Amino acid sequence: MTIRKNITIMAVAAFMLAACQESLEDRCIRECRQYTQKNCPARFDDNTILDSMTFDRATHTLHYYFTLAGTADSIGVLNEAEARKALLGELRNSTATKHYKDKGYSFAYTYHSQSRPDLVLYDLLLTKKDYTKK
Repeated sequence: MTIRKNITIMAVAAFMLAACQESLEDRCIRECRQYTQKNCPARFDDNTILDSMTFDRATHTLHYYFTLAGTADSIGVLNEAEARKALLGELRNSTATKHYKDKGYSFAYTYHSQSRPDLVLYDLLLTKKDYTKK
């Protein structure tokens, strides 16, 4: 084998080994960053925009940041009980978050006002105790 082939094989092997050793936390950080860069802002409907996703390694929390616009851009428009039930249902049924739920990660949802970006209209944290209850 030539030296060039040996170097190439070693480089590929080192890359594969490093990729296999990516921690779940590192994977989550990478996936959140990539999703945000590629897809955000993402408009879900006329009133809801996903601005970004982040991951807090210290608390193992995936955090989704939204903006509410139009008729949804007002205090109290999201009914606490109904919004919590809808978000919890989506989380329980989500296959995209299965790896994170299996490890007991938490999920936070923050909705800001479009007209007053510093104003939080709704904030929710769901933990393993929430999404594993039936």
